[in-house]
Amino acid sequence: MQQDWSSQEAEDSGEGLAPPLTAAWEAIRSGLRRDCGVRTFDGWLKPAELGEFDPDTGALELVMPSKFMADWVRSHFGERLQLAWKTTLPIVREVRIVACEGGPRPSPLLILDDEPTPAERAVAASVHPRPNFDPRYSFSTFVIGKANEVAATAARTLAEADSVTFNPLFVHGGTGRGKTHLLHAIGQRFLELRPDALVVSMSAEKFMVEFVRAIRENDTIGFKGRLRSADLLLIDDVQFIAGKESTQEEFFHTMNEIITAGRRLVITSDRAPQDLDGIAPRILSRLSWGLVADINQADFELRYNIILAKLAALPGVAMSGDVVQFLAKRLTASIRELEGALNRIAAYAMMTGRAIDIAFVEEVLANVLRANQRRISIDEIQTQVAEHYRIRKAEMTSARRAREVARPRQVAMYLSKQLTPKSLPDIGRRFGGRDHTTVIHAVRQIEKLRAMDPEIDAAIRLLTRQLEG
Repeated sequence: MQQDWSSQEAEDSGEGLAPPLTAAWEAIRSGLRRDCGVRTFDGWLKPAELGEFDPDTGALELVMPSKFMADWVRSHFGERLQLAWKTTLPIVREVRIVACEGGPRPSPLLILDDEPTPAERAVAASVHPRPNFDPRYSFSTFVIGKANEVAATAARTLAEADSVTFNPLFVHGGTGRGKTHLLHAIGQRFLELRPDALVVSMSAEKFMVEFVRAIRENDTIGFKGRLRSADLLLIDDVQFIAGKESTQEEFFHTMNEIITAGRRLVITSDRAPQDLDGIAPRILSRLSWGLVADINQADFELRYNIILAKLAALPGVAMSGDVVQFLAKRLTASIRELEGALNRIAAYAMMTGRAIDIAFVEEVLANVLRANQRRISIDEIQTQVAEHYRIRKAEMTSARRAREVARPRQVAMYLSKQLTPKSLPDIGRRFGGRDHTTVIHAVRQIEKLRAMDPEIDAAIRLLTRQLEG
């Protein structure tokens, strides 16, 4: 409701206008909190404070803590604030949303917050203590081959160089190929060279959980400050924020603040940016501006060298070249599986006192070797089915329900159930985070169609032969 202040007050200055301005601001804030919701209000509008007022021009300043927030509020609430002030206190004819002096510096991408103060960094360090990096996961223990050479070189450069020409570094690859190893190596080396640096390492899932908690506890400003104070921010498995719009909004601004302030960001995912469905296009675009490095499936030579490196760290374990070659040929799924197999062989050899020959390995790893004989990944199934039906692979994880997309997706789910040992929930997660009941429906639907439609049955048989071959 419009307040009744006389025109004489418009001629006052200084202290004379403070009471009506304050009262009007409180009324406007109350309305905004009601109309916009508590979460939006507390996150963006609550920090605003009254600034200078020029009674001659009727211009009032609303001061935000940072240039970044000032820009955001101006673009999203500028007109609304203008109207609210003109309605509530007509002597205010213009509202200028500005940042507090001395902080933010301009950037070609975004205008960002100040460098964090020592007190802010201390708070951030207390909330995000130094990550507990695994000392086994260092650059010295990361075996490099053609499959991971670019990713390893970029990771070391980002960790060691005084300045880098790329930021962020986006590393992607399938499960068990060394992404986590590189993250730990980057963090450890960065801290070795910069002992006082603030490094924050978390999964995308933890990012989401902490952000939701901050909203619930009305601490979004604190959350932003804690993360954006980091000199190096490491985010693992970014695919898990797919479809989480509010989390993606915050992730985008955090990412931009880190990058444009000259601090460093490393992100990992199981897929390349263009294959990440459910992620906002502006995030994908921003990720692609940095360096995108993939870790491909290890070839024979890399697997062979990894086995030799792991054996060097297993004292008392003797293995002939023939056995090393046998393992490198047969264990092709992932580096993680290879490491697990070596640990198992070493443990059994020490417990039984037997020599490690091929017969011993076949006995100890019987189940693993059988699985590898026909090991087919969901990723391979999605690729093969997408090529067969001439659709983009990204459609396998998309939300589209058009028949030309939904049917191939159901076929891929069906084949994943038939040809892999993955559980229904695991399969659902690999198809855009779908529920296991969706997978069950897809399997039943394809089974029904195979009995009724010879074309579908022929397609399934062909795809199965191609995948198994």
